[in-house]
Amino acid sequence: MKGKNRQLFATCSRELVAESIGTFTLVFAGTGAVIVNYLSHGVVTHLGVSFVFGAVVTALIYALGHISGAHFNPAVTLAFWSSGFFQRNRVLPYIFAQVLGAVVASGVLFLSFGSVANLGATLPQNGNWQQSFTLEIILTFILMLVILGSGLDRRAPIGFAGIAIGLTVGLEAACMGSITGASMNPARSFAPALISWTWQHHWLYWIAPILGAQLAVWVYRYLSNGFSELKHEEEI
Repeated sequence: MKGKNRQLFATCSRELVAESIGTFTLVFAGTGAVIVNYLSHGVVTHLGVSFVFGAVVTALIYALGHISGAHFNPAVTLAFWSSGFFQRNRVLPYIFAQVLGAVVASGVLFLSFGSVANLGATLPQNGNWQQSFTLEIILTFILMLVILGSGLDRRAPIGFAGIAIGLTVGLEAACMGSITGASMNPARSFAPALISWTWQHHWLYWIAPILGAQLAVWVYRYLSNGFSELKHEEEI
């Protein structure tokens, strides 16, 4: 029994390290692109920043998905749990690992560049939090729907989930990034907000993504006949 417990702990610890490294890389590359774009007076461009976010998500899914499931996002972890495809006792450790990785990334960027462009903190355009709240719900709903459909559904083509999810992140960032920041990820928004101390309307970047992801779970439960077409947790 003790051997099984040690094996479970070792497996979980590897998953947490993977989630922390993955979220670190996501925030370091994505918000780093925002900072470099600001310092270079727009050389990277908004589309370039969007591409970086989408590309790094794609790469991380293929690099770490087989270890931790490649959540890198508290809203995604909560959605997997509420849909019954993730153990409850791993939810808080996953979220802690994600937030820790994100905060370390923002800390490294601060030490490297200073508090430039609020370190890529997400803010509603012109302070219009109602607009951003609605859009972040919709953006995360679409993202989570793609995650469930491409990554967990048995009927989806095998091996294309990373491309589908990365493209979704990039497209949504290109489409709505200038309006809301296109966060879709509480950890991604929390880290630069903490390090740059930019808290305006920060609450919406937690509540809206979580609501959007939960809405996607509700819809996909219907589309997949009560999740009967989705993989079991041990297959993910």
